[in-house]
Amino acid sequence: MTLPEDPQIPYLPHARGDREAMLETIGVKTFDELITHIPKDLRIKALKMREGLSEIELVKEIAELAAKNTPASQQHSFLGGGSYRRYVPSVVLQIISRSEFATAYTPYQPEVSQGSLQVIYEFQTAICLLTGMDVANASMYDGPTACAEAGLMAARLTNRKKLAILNSVNAEYRMVTHAYAKACGLDWNVIETKDGIVSPDALNLDADTAGIIVQYPNFFGCFEDMQAISKKAKEAGAMLIVVTDPIGLSIVTPPSELGADIVVGDAQPCGNFLSFGGPSAGYMACKKEYVRQLPGRLAGMTVDKHGKPAFTLTLQTREQHIRRARATSNICTNQALNALAMLVYLSVVGKNGLRKVAEISLQRAHYLFDNVTKLPGVKPVFPHPFFNEFALTFDVPVASVFNKMQEKGYLPGINLNRICPEMENAMLVAVTEMNSKEELDSYVVALKEALAEIAGGDHGTAQKENLRLKTENKKLATAGKEKS
Repeated sequence: MTLPEDPQIPYLPHARGDREAMLETIGVKTFDELITHIPKDLRIKALKMREGLSEIELVKEIAELAAKNTPASQQHSFLGGGSYRRYVPSVVLQIISRSEFATAYTPYQPEVSQGSLQVIYEFQTAICLLTGMDVANASMYDGPTACAEAGLMAARLTNRKKLAILNSVNAEYRMVTHAYAKACGLDWNVIETKDGIVSPDALNLDADTAGIIVQYPNFFGCFEDMQAISKKAKEAGAMLIVVTDPIGLSIVTPPSELGADIVVGDAQPCGNFLSFGGPSAGYMACKKEYVRQLPGRLAGMTVDKHGKPAFTLTLQTREQHIRRARATSNICTNQALNALAMLVYLSVVGKNGLRKVAEISLQRAHYLFDNVTKLPGVKPVFPHPFFNEFALTFDVPVASVFNKMQEKGYLPGINLNRICPEMENAMLVAVTEMNSKEELDSYVVALKEALAEIAGGDHGTAQKENLRLKTENKKLATAGKEKS
């Protein structure tokens, strides 16, 4: 909360003289005369409002309301599932707060937009280096919309009408992509996974499948058999779309070497805060031969008439401002500021630094996994290698585990029962470089205490909560199928 003596956006309503001057300019004497065209029965006669506050009183009250919320940064957070609490170097905010970046818009005029165009060009270069792909666009809204656009792109390139997606892909990506596919008349096929990954034998891709969407590592933290999936996709003539984690890309085999045709992901882990869930930026990269079907725009580098380096919008496949009917996509402008945050982060951290961040996350995740699975009543859900996230299952109701851990100041993970109803007592735990070894040790101690307290107490309330969640999830799943 901003202190009263240092307001960022003070609220200063128009004074009576200001209102009278505006009414006079419009040509009416009173506000009632201004709204005479609105029928009286549609007008609000009176608003039930409390007495007004002074600015000092208002700031104090808002501060008290804000204090009721405890942000993730003030708790021991082990949340993940697509949004991660990672360190943002101070230089990131220093640069993206500059007015020329914070207020920049679409760089239609290259002669006055060289800075913005260079940022986009460098961002595209960084994404290509991360993914190993040939070309990247200027950014998408976020990871889920990038995934959806990749699905539509595959349909255009193959002239086919079906998309396949593994159910080990993040649920948000699946829901957004399904919404796009349904609106565009594409068939939708969700492929079930077993024990956290898909069996290549279960990939029955027919001749109408445009592409298959796989997450690497997947939502549960496990690694799919990408080479086997790629082989199946190529045999069926379908495109391989890979959803990736940008941090993890520094230590795993690049998707380009695993047969990926299109690679997408979210910029949030790189230089972007959690910020209550957004905003963020999505990235998309592909093979060079598919560049004409990339949505959005691409910035390129050339030389001006003096032979000096210059940047321009080389390709604008959306064409809304010229020939809308020929646009490859209706997705609008790119998330330039969030993409810039990712670019600054990658530039500052560098190749070796990014790998170090990934290695720390990997090592600490496995350290916590090894210690927490030694506790009685705690077991791993899947027997597969993982990066920085893993799923646990408990012998007691997971709702009671969450309640006890939150009482101790921990956000222990994600309740997987909310996302996968069949995973009744499981949760997904994420570890990043922000979780110190001391915090990992304290997590194990807190969990051990929580389980002991649950074992010695009454499970009735927790069991009722679990049953309620299970019933709600079944209703949501049924409603989703009916809508589909």
